[in-house]
Amino acid sequence: MDNVSRKSGSGTTCAVVGCTNSRKRLNEWLNRECFDHKPATKRQCLCPPLFEFFRKPDADSESRAWLKALNLKNPPCTVFVCSHHFVDKRPTKNNPFPELWLGYTRFTQPKRSRVTGRTTACPKKRRLQSDDAPETCQPACEAEPATPKFRDAQTQWEDPSLTDHTYFSTTQSVKVDKATQCEDPTVTSTTVIDDSRSRLYTGVRMVQFFTMVTALLPIAKPSITLPVVDQILMTLMKLKLNLILGDISHRFNVSTSIASIVISHWIGVMGEQFKVLIPWLPRETIRATMPLPFKRNYPRTTCIIDCAESAMQRATNPDSRSDTFSQYKSRNTVKYLVAVAPNGLIMFISDAYAGRSSDKFITMDSGFLDYLRAGDEVMADRGFTIRDLLNERKVNLNIPAFTNRRNQLTNEEITRTRRVANVRIHVERAIQRLKVFKILSQTVPISMARKLDNILTICAGLVNLRSPLIRMPREG
Repeated sequence: MDNVSRKSGSGTTCAVVGCTNSRKRLNEWLNRECFDHKPATKRQCLCPPLFEFFRKPDADSESRAWLKALNLKNPPCTVFVCSHHFVDKRPTKNNPFPELWLGYTRFTQPKRSRVTGRTTACPKKRRLQSDDAPETCQPACEAEPATPKFRDAQTQWEDPSLTDHTYFSTTQSVKVDKATQCEDPTVTSTTVIDDSRSRLYTGVRMVQFFTMVTALLPIAKPSITLPVVDQILMTLMKLKLNLILGDISHRFNVSTSIASIVISHWIGVMGEQFKVLIPWLPRETIRATMPLPFKRNYPRTTCIIDCAESAMQRATNPDSRSDTFSQYKSRNTVKYLVAVAPNGLIMFISDAYAGRSSDKFITMDSGFLDYLRAGDEVMADRGFTIRDLLNERKVNLNIPAFTNRRNQLTNEEITRTRRVANVRIHVERAIQRLKVFKILSQTVPISMARKLDNILTICAGLVNLRSPLIRMPREG
């Protein structure tokens, strides 16, 4: 015990890399109350100390052995090592050097086998005791690994590679594959089994879903081994339920990268193919399918327009963040124009614009005005100050009345405003049917911003496919 540190200050610290034991920490532990010998402190009771410090011996050979074991680039002038790093909790004759938790991995050289004069037969070999049969030898078993003499925090007691990581074995992986393998090659057969589940996962009825799959089958991507019906179901589940890619990949038993590739591919394909589901109806069809409230008060109405907004993830770029901030919603949004026929059919949906864009700018830039003809009537909200744009095309605009710096509206203006609000609710209902797809009702991530134009087209096409509100007049 001559080399035990007896310093009372806080300068004594263990020299092992990564060890935080110090004299200050030991003094704090000694001043605590002992639970076994209350009310005495740790310093006053007979309990063994938390750890002890041992100084490097002064002998040249032992000092070099300590420094080699510690493997320090710049050792201090006085080297102290705590008792945690000794096999016997202190330097002993059998284990005089620190060997445990030295902060690095120590590789031991294999011991040389001892050569003896007597040769022994291999115990694993079994020779046939027959004169006719030739001598054979069975293969020897693998030798057990030698236990290293020096152990640290990573290689103490036993080699973890021999006991842990059993999931890397071949037999277990084969069992998992057989267990997770479905009898039917497609997931759709167990998911879309009736109209209620089809509306839940895809937004359309089961017959409409499989009709859509049949129409999209010729333009499928041949490089993907997943069935086409599952690819389309995966994409529609992303739009309808806004599931994360990890959940989708788990449901379809594919990797996350494959799920991302499939969804990105089909969003682009469906965005081009679903444009035919958003037709601009002829004027005769609009008049023939017009509801009774429109026929009484606004028989010449062609469409009802309004702008909808969806929450957008906050961008890190200050310019993009300011462009997408909406004063009306008080958050970052994307904005798009929706035009609905009097019967409720979505006839036009614009691309996605930044939430800061005005209704007038979106109406001018989206190409909506190109569909109007002379003599049409457009119904809108007060925010659409586009009367000058429509007058150039000889199109009438029906919007609620303004006070125009007056105290109140007249009775005629109040009556007309109520009538406009009564029939303008159809566009709000169409927007509500769009928001059934949670990709639009929830916060849109930045990664989906480039695909948002196609997503709007797909959702509008599915709304028209799900709820055909056009009622054609009977012949004869």
